[in-house]
Amino acid sequence: MLRFHLITLFPEVCDAYLNASILGRARVAKKIKVDYQSPRTYVSNKWGKVDERPYGGGPGMVMTALPVVKAVKRALSRRNGKTAIVWFVPGAKPFNNKEADALMKFDDVVLVCGRYEGIDDRAVSMLKAFLKGKTGSKFLTYSVGEATLTGGEVPAMAIVDAVTRRIPGVLGKDESVEERRVASNAVYTRPEVLDFKGKKYKVPAILLSGHRAKIDEWKVAKKGAK
Repeated sequence: MLRFHLITLFPEVCDAYLNASILGRARVAKKIKVDYQSPRTYVSNKWGKVDERPYGGGPGMVMTALPVVKAVKRALSRRNGKTAIVWFVPGAKPFNNKEADALMKFDDVVLVCGRYEGIDDRAVSMLKAFLKGKTGSKFLTYSVGEATLTGGEVPAMAIVDAVTRRIPGVLGKDESVEERRVASNAVYTRPEVLDFKGKKYKVPAILLSGHRAKIDEWKVAKKGAK
């Protein structure tokens, strides 16, 4: 079973999505396990404060390093398998289907969700030192899209989703994974004709032909056109 560990200040935001539909069923079926650790648990001040003003000036606040590192260590405290720690960096290597396949090979995937202006960069050096000597474990940096987001929770959920749906049995049939078959961005279903504001919208005739080779050609062409 693949275990995901989300290091986040807002587990309730993530769990609402990761406990629904296909991902929720995958958790129930023990195809995956999702755990959370909050850096706020590991602060040393009585206010639960996890951020400070940045050295060198600038707007906003920066998450402190040690609470994040301690949260990761706690998540992995009873784990001895192959571990990937994922750190989100704008402009880093884009996360894609190939990377999703690679993450499936790990026993534990830790997704570090930053907030505010980011996390004190010394946490990176600490986490790399933590992984040193652990066979098969890696520190990985990804970007998920080019837009700037409020935090790392959305990218983390995207990775859990992309990896989970590739696990055998999660989608029911392996052919349901789009990139493993001929698929198009344009899809249609019943009824064959839709009437909207006096105009009829029809399903492309090729999809009704039953000619599999021609249909696949159409899908390839349609995918390339978008």
